[in-house]
Amino acid sequence: MRVKPFLTLFLLLTPGLSAQDVVRLGNLKFAHYGAVSYMKELAPKYRLRIEERVFPKGIDINPAIVAGEIDASAAALDAAIAGRAAGVPIFVVAGFARGGARIVVGAGSGIKSLKELKGRKVGVARGGAQEVLLLAELAKAGLTWSDKPGKDVLVLYLPFADLNQTLMARNIDAMCQSEPYSSQAINKKFGLELLKPYDTPIGEPIRALVITEKLYRERRDVAQRFLLCFVEATKKFIDEPKTAEKFVREVMFKNQITAEDYQDAIGNSPFSYDITVAHVQITTDLMAQYGVGKMANPPRAADWVKLDLLAEAKKQLKVEGLGPAAKAAPAKKAKKG
Repeated sequence: MRVKPFLTLFLLLTPGLSAQDVVRLGNLKFAHYGAVSYMKELAPKYRLRIEERVFPKGIDINPAIVAGEIDASAAALDAAIAGRAAGVPIFVVAGFARGGARIVVGAGSGIKSLKELKGRKVGVARGGAQEVLLLAELAKAGLTWSDKPGKDVLVLYLPFADLNQTLMARNIDAMCQSEPYSSQAINKKFGLELLKPYDTPIGEPIRALVITEKLYRERRDVAQRFLLCFVEATKKFIDEPKTAEKFVREVMFKNQITAEDYQDAIGNSPFSYDITVAHVQITTDLMAQYGVGKMANPPRAADWVKLDLLAEAKKQLKVEGLGPAAKAAPAKKAKKG
């Protein structure tokens, strides 16, 4: 029993054995979420232990944050905005990927343009970037939509995991789907790309890395180390594409996606660091316009986008420039769904 005080002193004085701060991370299983998942591999370097929990959809993470079970999360910006509007105490602190969506039509459907979706069934997951991108494209094409019959397009809300099977079974005519699932549909020949939906005011959607207000305000040193870990993980994936592919294909997807699926997916959803207040505001405005997230009080981006930790992390790690940013055009009024 007498050895315990000496063991305690040894642990306190030995470099690398100091206590690790725990950050509970909510994440999703998509190819472009790989760098965020990889953070747990680098976490000990920053005296962190990242406990990752994978959720079915981004909006599913919000209740876990409210319950005090999650400190940080990676999700579609739409889910973060809807959560903030509902009172979830989060700040956007970085962007981790851009793009990542395609509108895919069924092989043999004969659909060649958005206007030809009139009278068709289109599947999409509710509450993600894909939903607002789909609705923005339908509005641009002059089409109306609803999840009930009576409009130009019947929108079916399905989980990401079910969309491909539903398109393959021809129970929907098209889908707005995330990566790598949209690339899988194309490579397996039951889907054809109609377009990448990036020509609306949103431009390329940016996925958001968020942390709780409590982590930001009360454990600021931990939050800063978390952002350092994020920037290093992202830089590694950008600089070492083979490392990124190996981790995503073998660790995240257990070899369930091919090298072609991965390359096509990341080609449409490259890793990034950055997000802007303007991009968050444009996305918020279009969500409110189309009724996505059912927000009674849409949040003002300037109030909850906090990019100081990211800027400091990039400075310390000597990451140059602002990185890829959203291509956003001025918002236009569109035909209501």
